[in-house]
Amino acid sequence: MANQIQELTLEEVMGDRFGRYSKYIIQERALPDVRDGLKPVQRRILFAMNQDGNTYDKGFRKSAKSVGNVMGNYHPHGDSSIYEAMVRLSQNWKLRAPLIEMHGNNGSMDGDPPAAMRYTEARLSKISKELLQDIDKETVDMVLNFDDTAQEPTVLPAAFPNLLVNGATGISAGYATEIPPHNLNEVIAALRELIKRPDADLADLMRFVKGPDFPTGGIIQGLDGIKKAYETGRGKIVVRAKTQIADMRGGKQQIIVSELPYEVNKANLVKKIDELRVNKKVDGIAEVRDESDRFGLSIVIELKKNVDAPGILTYLFKNTDLQIAYNFNMVAIADMQPKQLGLKPMLEAYLEHRRDVITRRTQFDLKKALARQHIVEGLIKMLSILDQVIETIRGSQDKADAKRNLVEKFDFSTEQAEAIVSLQLYRLTNTDITALEKEAAELAAKIAEYQLILGDTKERDRVIETELKQIAKTYASDRLSQIEAEIETLEVDTAVTVTDEQVMVLVSRSGYVKRSSLRSYQAVAPDDNGLKANDFAVFSGELGTLQHLYIVTSAGHMIYRPVHEISDERWKDSGEHLSQTVGLGADEYIVAVFTFDDLAASGNFVLGSSDGYIKQTALADLQPQRNYKSKPMVAMKLKNADAIVTNAYFVDAVSDQNVVAVTNQAYGLRFALEEVSIVGARTTGVKLVDLKQDDYVVGFILDDAVDTIGLLTQRGAFKRMHVSELSVMTRARRGLMVLRELKSHPHRIVALTPVTDNGLITIFTDQDQQIELDPNAYPNGDRYSNGSFVFDPETQGNLAYVEVQDVPEETADHQD
Repeated sequence: MANQIQELTLEEVMGDRFGRYSKYIIQERALPDVRDGLKPVQRRILFAMNQDGNTYDKGFRKSAKSVGNVMGNYHPHGDSSIYEAMVRLSQNWKLRAPLIEMHGNNGSMDGDPPAAMRYTEARLSKISKELLQDIDKETVDMVLNFDDTAQEPTVLPAAFPNLLVNGATGISAGYATEIPPHNLNEVIAALRELIKRPDADLADLMRFVKGPDFPTGGIIQGLDGIKKAYETGRGKIVVRAKTQIADMRGGKQQIIVSELPYEVNKANLVKKIDELRVNKKVDGIAEVRDESDRFGLSIVIELKKNVDAPGILTYLFKNTDLQIAYNFNMVAIADMQPKQLGLKPMLEAYLEHRRDVITRRTQFDLKKALARQHIVEGLIKMLSILDQVIETIRGSQDKADAKRNLVEKFDFSTEQAEAIVSLQLYRLTNTDITALEKEAAELAAKIAEYQLILGDTKERDRVIETELKQIAKTYASDRLSQIEAEIETLEVDTAVTVTDEQVMVLVSRSGYVKRSSLRSYQAVAPDDNGLKANDFAVFSGELGTLQHLYIVTSAGHMIYRPVHEISDERWKDSGEHLSQTVGLGADEYIVAVFTFDDLAASGNFVLGSSDGYIKQTALADLQPQRNYKSKPMVAMKLKNADAIVTNAYFVDAVSDQNVVAVTNQAYGLRFALEEVSIVGARTTGVKLVDLKQDDYVVGFILDDAVDTIGLLTQRGAFKRMHVSELSVMTRARRGLMVLRELKSHPHRIVALTPVTDNGLITIFTDQDQQIELDPNAYPNGDRYSNGSFVFDPETQGNLAYVEVQDVPEETADHQD
């Protein structure tokens, strides 16, 4: 015996086996046929129920019996999958024209499961008979079932375009389909147009098929998406609920939802809206109720007094399933393979199927009519020689001999002889030659009609059109879904989603951010703010939740945070570190914090860097991006890797202030801010100071509100100086000396601070020591003085950074 063992690689085996499996589930499970719009299990359910006489004009039968028939005769799979398919065919919120009527619980829009099949009863709906009409006239190909005991159809005759009317959804291996339901009248009107004008283009057909028509109604937006889907088989539309805003007593309003987008779970939607209310994601919703009953759907969203009802509705459209995106993916089995089809190819495939069905039906009817005509002719001939026929039959030995004698003596055909000998005697009592002649005339007319249909394609199409017209008349229904050309852009007003309340906000130098309720702030000492000993608040103050924060870092980054999005913490907790969201560099720290009521405000940020550059950038150029939560904006592009942003200010669009800058090697420069050009965000700016080698800018201030500055040196000296000591020069100069240069161990400036009447300075050293300094305790000096020693770097550590607090007199006690 020859060795039949084959050596195959795993790739070959897997590819072959999976290919076969994929083909099976694509053709035999998940995708509908373009001709009748049915998947195999759906087709088998309808066929089995029809065979069983379980039709609309008879009583309901137990669903379990129908499922058993389908499973035992045609579909050898689990009863649950068959029953689920049967239930879906009965759900009028899933199908535009349900194909099965069901008594009992067949599920709900809330996603409730149907009752078990032993409790429910079902029968075919009236429109199902149109799918099965003439199936007994050899109109479709029949194949043996799984055990070769019965025949089942490969497709149903389908007298109406079920695929478009009821749509389809399914997932297969490598393919998926999403075909929306349509209005029966519109699709049939388009078919009739296509019959009259086979060259009609998509625009012609869309005069009739406006778009999908969902059984749940709703509002469809996006005519371009519909056109694209009908052209290519793929497209995207937006489907939103039908809503209205109604007034209530007491000045309140409510949103009433009367129609939902297709296949949205109502219970989950109500739950989601209520969660938004409970979690205060949207402010202004008082209560959500599902008031749906047997008369229709109704979700009531009751609002609080004096709230923005349209704004809340817009938020709900954007954040819940009150509005969904629906993606067309019109894939169906055509010519035994899956194809993505537009509207016209679908209609053409259906028409081709109907033409085949009508041809085969007519051939069947013609064959039957010709056979009957032949018999009637024999019966008429028999009546003319009745006595001789009777005598011949009586003289015959048996039935076969009688038939043989009739054929031989009177030239009857075998079929006519069979009909004559099978005629019961009582029939002779009322056999009327007139009736037979009338039947013969009718048969002749029918045969002529059948032959005309078969011989003339226009006549055949006329039959199709007449039948489609009758179906449209019988099962007509108004359009449920409203179509709008444009997709509305949803812009949610922050005031809708956030309760406007006052909170305390803190941003620390090292990057901790938090907001706390005023109650939490007042419950502890203000300086018990949860920050580490070597950290301090760059900003601490009372803000509204609808305000905005801009945070500038030493690396030139700008971090945007709406106040309401800042982590809500107790005042004595440290808060959330910015590195948890946007990330901060190892040596990056917060330089300045700005607050805005409105991001449309006019004005410019002024930023300067240690390597000697300065710039102005408009707030309009630093608007938050979509990814602001995870990525900072670039506020100033730093040229040198070791450069930092020293200071940041926000000024009016037109400002007559002066810039006062100081360098490490004790050069001071004062010039008009208007010399600094306004540039984009991702730029370095213009030259601030002409730096000597190894020199760098310590910082700069704007002199509109400050006329005195403080200088701290690396030797621990502090000096006050009036800005008028520096005459106004031009930008990019080296400037004037602001300290007396010593030959031995000269002073080098390490910090520049503004000096105000109630200002306090805290010096932080690299040995984690803090030295408090009252700048007003020291006199002003001229440009050539070196100030007074205020700390000892050798014992207390070198200056690392300073905190400047401007404490108003009326709140000084509270700050202490």
